[in-house]
Amino acid sequence: MKYVYAFRRSAYYPFNRQGWRNLPAGNALNSFLEKVSGMGFDGIELGLDYFSDDINEAKDEASELQKLLEGFGLPCIALRGGGGLALPKNAYRNLSRLETMIEIGSVLKVSVINTTATIQSRKIGVVSERGGKNPHGSSRDASHEDFERLAASITTIGEDASKVGIILTLEVHQNSIIDNSWSALHFLNMVESKNVFLNPDLGNVLWNYDIPEENIEDCIVALAPYSKYWHCKNLQRIHIPELGHSYFVRCPLPDGDIDYRYAIGAMIDADFNGYVAIEGATDGDFITKDLKSLMYMKEIFNGFK
Repeated sequence: MKYVYAFRRSAYYPFNRQGWRNLPAGNALNSFLEKVSGMGFDGIELGLDYFSDDINEAKDEASELQKLLEGFGLPCIALRGGGGLALPKNAYRNLSRLETMIEIGSVLKVSVINTTATIQSRKIGVVSERGGKNPHGSSRDASHEDFERLAASITTIGEDASKVGIILTLEVHQNSIIDNSWSALHFLNMVESKNVFLNPDLGNVLWNYDIPEENIEDCIVALAPYSKYWHCKNLQRIHIPELGHSYFVRCPLPDGDIDYRYAIGAMIDADFNGYVAIEGATDGDFITKDLKSLMYMKEIFNGFK
């Protein structure tokens, strides 16, 4: 099993720019990479937004970064990004972004490109981002044509990625048309590429609605056989029925409402041989929190051997 660090906080002394998801800069970068390598991760995940918009500049940046990461024994295993492909007004731009990801990913020598399947919301009035009754862009609102158009585009990207030895994974994600196990499997069945797999992010299923649309244990059992990359985060759900809303506190993997011991059992039973990506903490001492999550996952996986 290989463990990927999908870090979600960048503040690492003396680097203190607020934000998340991108590597620290300056003197902090080497120190950060040395620390992460020492934690026991096999590689990291990066976002497309880390690189320049100019493709030639981006490829030069990727080439330099690839050498730096390899020097720390911490290759970039996955590149994430993308956007909606169902609506004509933005489909071409986002399809181009995915093609760009393949180009940059090939320079970085990634194994995985991870993306989502999103559409523009058709809802009128107040919609919820997470934890509400009315999430925008959900599978409940998607038409058959939405699934068809997205599947055709993903088929193309999946085949293009296969030519450079990269697999494409679709993340089960809130505010997307693959936001539960049924919609994910339905969509995957429409994709005509054997190079496209799933990323069963259970946290995204948990916080999509005020009351989860699906039992988490049923979800992972259904999706495990089709998964190659696995975002793992955990949440404590606080349901306020009077408001019709749930709020969520991110926490290390052992401490939330998702039973990862059960989930790992399902993945092992499905002969999962992909990558476990630890989604990092977004605040506080993220190194300590994320090390706790990594050790927890390794202990359970090793216990099933």
